[in-house]
Amino acid sequence: METVILAVVIALVVILAAGGLVVGSRRRKQLPPAPPAETPTITAPPAEPHIGDEAEAPRDEPRRTIEEVELPESDAPAGGVIVEERPAAPEIEQPEPTAGRLVRLRSRLSRSQNALGKGLLTLLSREHLDEDTWEEVEDTLLTADVGVAPTQELVERLRTRVKVLGTRTPADLRQLLREELLTLIDPDLDRTLHTDGLPNGDGADQPAVLMVVGVNGTGKTTTTGKLARVLVADGRSVVLGAADTFRAAAADQLQTWGERVGARTVRGPEAGDPASVAFDAVKEGIAEGADVVLIDTAGRLHTKTGLMDELGKVKRVVEKHGPVNEVLLVLDATTGQNGLVQARVFAEVVDITGIVLTKLDGTAKGGIVVAVQRELGVPVKLIGLGEGADDLAPFEPEAFVDALIGS
Repeated sequence: METVILAVVIALVVILAAGGLVVGSRRRKQLPPAPPAETPTITAPPAEPHIGDEAEAPRDEPRRTIEEVELPESDAPAGGVIVEERPAAPEIEQPEPTAGRLVRLRSRLSRSQNALGKGLLTLLSREHLDEDTWEEVEDTLLTADVGVAPTQELVERLRTRVKVLGTRTPADLRQLLREELLTLIDPDLDRTLHTDGLPNGDGADQPAVLMVVGVNGTGKTTTTGKLARVLVADGRSVVLGAADTFRAAAADQLQTWGERVGARTVRGPEAGDPASVAFDAVKEGIAEGADVVLIDTAGRLHTKTGLMDELGKVKRVVEKHGPVNEVLLVLDATTGQNGLVQARVFAEVVDITGIVLTKLDGTAKGGIVVAVQRELGVPVKLIGLGEGADDLAPFEPEAFVDALIGS
């Protein structure tokens, strides 16, 4: 019996298994076939378009050539080459006109110089002009660096004229003092800068050559730069010669002055031959057709014979191109009588044609103008009244005397 039951169970299991296989087969027949596996495609990035090729455009936009595409603004010029910006050239300044410059600077001059005029007017206004008073007048003039001989001449003329006048009102005294001081300064001296060139034989004028000489510390290089401004303000074209090759940064200093007014500077190696630089500066001035060549020479110690001889060499070398129009001696007005010693030695080496008095707005005494003219027999042509670029003024005797006496 048990054997029969076991056989029935096995038969049922076989029947059920066979049914499952039939059903699974039918289900597989109803499913769609699986798609074949796709091989991934690797695309290279688009190449950059060349000029004339078509640029890649979005699918919803029409294709455009590269000339039709609006490119973003750029500082680069056409062709895509970026040029490095050069430093901007220094702005060219317009110097202050020289006409009447001393008159405009008169208040600055009078603040530091009218002690002389006021002192003399006070003494001459005394009720009795005895010998003690006249001695005080002499002392006042000597203290102002007028010099012994000019002082004696001025006092003698004042004594004579005061005695003749009889009455001495303040207005009369001021006019009297003004006339005598003007006579002492000598308004008839030729104080013009000779900046007219000479014909060179080619139908053109050769540049005028101006040499600037003086002891270190007098403001010689600065004066040369300021003088360039004076000439440019008067409509002259200028070439600068940096022949002060022995002082560090002297050439740089002069070049800076020149760049401010558009004047080119010719320079040589440090500690080079000053005469060679001066020669090249004149040569360049001729080539450029400049009106004036300004040569800043090395500062000389007037006690050094060798250095002074070299200054004479510079002048001789420059004269191979043509004559030197001016030799301007720069003196520090505050040095007083020591400046006269310097002036005397320089005059023995080169022919001084004019004096430039610097630092006259400080503790300098106005009488140095008279003393240095008497010492050299040449006029004061320019005076420096401060540190400003346009504080170098042509010397005008009448404006100077008016500043002294405060009229």
